[in-house]
Amino acid sequence: MLASELIGEDWLNEHDDIDISGIAYDSRNVGEGNIFVCIKGYETDGHKFAKMAEENGAALIVAQDKIDVNVPVWYVENSRVAIAQIASRYYGNPSERFRLIGVTGTNGKTTITYLIKSIIETAGMRIGVIGTNQNIIGDKVLVTQSTTPTTPNALELQQLFAEMVQGEAECVVMEVSSHALELERVYGCRFDVGVFTNLTRDHLDFHGTMENYLNAKAKLFNISDKGVVNFDDDGGKKIVADSDCDILTVGLGDGCDLKAKDIKISSRGADFKVDYDGKTYPVHIVIPGKFSVYNAICAMGAAIQLGVDMDTIIRGLENASGVVGRVEVVPTDTDYTVIIDYAHTPDGLENIISTVNEFAEGRVITLFGCGGDRDNTKRAIMGEIAGRLSDFSIITSDNPRTENPEAIVEQIEEGMKRTDGDYITIVDRREAIGYALDNAKKGDVIILAGKGQETYQIIGKEKHDFDERIVVYQHLNK
Repeated sequence: MLASELIGEDWLNEHDDIDISGIAYDSRNVGEGNIFVCIKGYETDGHKFAKMAEENGAALIVAQDKIDVNVPVWYVENSRVAIAQIASRYYGNPSERFRLIGVTGTNGKTTITYLIKSIIETAGMRIGVIGTNQNIIGDKVLVTQSTTPTTPNALELQQLFAEMVQGEAECVVMEVSSHALELERVYGCRFDVGVFTNLTRDHLDFHGTMENYLNAKAKLFNISDKGVVNFDDDGGKKIVADSDCDILTVGLGDGCDLKAKDIKISSRGADFKVDYDGKTYPVHIVIPGKFSVYNAICAMGAAIQLGVDMDTIIRGLENASGVVGRVEVVPTDTDYTVIIDYAHTPDGLENIISTVNEFAEGRVITLFGCGGDRDNTKRAIMGEIAGRLSDFSIITSDNPRTENPEAIVEQIEEGMKRTDGDYITIVDRREAIGYALDNAKKGDVIILAGKGQETYQIIGKEKHDFDERIVVYQHLNK
């Protein structure tokens, strides 16, 4: 493809046209004839590696700051925007060739994408999913090189979109993180439907304030034709007030376009009724918890905005199985229950413990930690929540990263001490899981919170194999 096709006709005012063989933002991945885009990151700056990119064969470099190289340079105001535009053009603007649904919010994104997938498939359409757990088209898992946990970087995202087109996806549903919106990863995408789940404390290490965090989430509705918003959430109310998007409001309170009521929670899942457009419908989902009802009605709202009929939507929810790492019951062949859940925020932890409290016959034992190099203000808050709601808590490591894990545990413990909750601290997570299993009694429910679908633990800057399912099996069969 020609440089002028990727950058625009203005390229020809300053340079001769040249053939471009690919795009890279990591100088180590540059091939002969590639465009190299200098991205300013948090740990390093791509401008420092422009010379290396040239040596590796870059034919053209896109930059924000002045660089000294012997190949043509195209200067831009924002290289993150530039790589999103260039990648979209290079792959033929793939997101214009299917219906695109984006889900944002602190909690529930992954589950909602899978509920939407089940509904769309029940409607007879082929759908792709992009998100935290995996990227898939139908049952095919796509292997990507993305280093971002939720929404891929702009280049990888456009590559995935192109694969979705090749896989004949008619719809794509994706998780859209606040980082992605703030860092222009979805720049140039137009969403058919944007969904907002809720806003609770998280990522303040990046956004600084809750207001900034909400403003980042709200950007999704500036690039969506239609929206679905949890109107019970204060952040949701602000999005509705400030957005020109065609929004369908959902919730449990009055004033919602789609309202859930008569909720009954059990270990089998959740049963409830939905009022919509003057009619009432019974709904069942296999994932228990009040928060699961919120996830379900957000998914219902997205399907309604896409034009799916209510009977198909309800069947789609009934067809949906559980999601890995979300209220996931580990088969243990014991007289107690082990549940793995991704809860890593105060709201998420409160939701899972409250849900388990509704059906646990014995004690609720909560094992959790907090990630290092992330918002440390939530640590004591999570300690207090676990101490208040659990019968017994085990404070341990999550992904300590470059922080001292003992120091993280101590910060969590500050909140625990504000309660009367019984607890123990065991910094080694494997040892902590073993302790929980050894001391569980008949009817108890052990919640392993924080890791969810992750099969690793980040200590320092290295990932170590750590799949909690395997850890449980190994301990029980040692």
